Amino acid sequence: MRVLVTGAAGFIGAALAEKLLGRGDTVIGVDNLNDYYPVALKQARRQRLSQQGGNRFTFLHFDFADMAGMQSALHGLGFDRIVHLGAQAGVRYSLENPHAYVQSNLAGHLNLLELARHARVDHMVYASSSSVYGGNAKLPFAVEDRVDHPVSLYAATKRADELMSETYAHLYRLPLTGLRFFTVYGPWGRPDMALWKFTANILSGKPIPVFNHGDMYRDFTYIDDIIAGVIAALDHPPADDGAEKAGGSVKPHALYNIGNHRSEPLMKVIGLLEESCGRKAELEMLDMQPGDVHRTYADITAIARDLGYAPTTSIEEGVPKFVDWFRQYHAD
Repeated sequence: MRVLVTGAAGFIGAALAEKLLGRGDTVIGVDNLNDYYPVALKQARRQRLSQQGGNRFTFLHFDFADMAGMQSALHGLGFDRIVHLGAQAGVRYSLENPHAYVQSNLAGHLNLLELARHARVDHMVYASSSSVYGGNAKLPFAVEDRVDHPVSLYAATKRADELMSETYAHLYRLPLTGLRFFTVYGPWGRPDMALWKFTANILSGKPIPVFNHGDMYRDFTYIDDIIAGVIAALDHPPADDGAEKAGGSVKPHALYNIGNHRSEPLMKVIGLLEESCGRKAELEMLDMQPGDVHRTYADITAIARDLGYAPTTSIEEGVPKFVDWFRQYHAD
């Protein structure tokens, strides 16, 4: 299978491309290598993929929010399916640079839908986010819940992507699957995420910022479990049979939560980081940040039922794996 992967130099995109190459697929990886976090990390991920994939991995450097540039870069390259993971990430950064989210997450997503439509791909899987649930008080979050009260612009753009996708599934019968990711972590992760920041600060003796005075809960999901779910989704396009799909659509469009189905206290995770780092953390207790939510918790009934998704990595296992990788990466 020939798969186009956007955000291929990103955390989840690179891990997915590695797994696809490992099973014999051909991957066309796309990334604009922006400087939201250090480009050197993205280049390192890209280099690993080039070494592993050989002539089965092609990397293209362009911005998919530029439709003409994307069409030019992809001219003559065929692909069967798309996994659209590229986006402007981060809840807090959306408060500082809202236009980046409109450009990448709205215009960019529309461009990928148009690309998929005209290329007549078998299936496009795209990244949504647990942030679409906003301040939902009902736990765990289920794909049947209403999601029309986002608390950040990032969340609003991800919900808009789901709605645009529903339209394309209706008008063009394009098979689409949206995945609502819950707090992904693990080796080769993102420096803007809490686990990276906390680990870096603990090892260097700096205080770590703990929002809402530590009263936070997240459904931390290890990268290997996430990738298993993405590939299961990719391999099973929703049927255009009029039956109701996960998320409520009767078009060929499914929505799934992809998480660990455990809402873990932030302070427990900090304790695991302290154990793995071999030193105590200095805690800087802060109020809740605008746009943040108190708790996330994924109901994974639908994806388990339809795709056999079954995460296996607890934070007790995953956090030390991340810290081990972090030490090695910064020692090289």
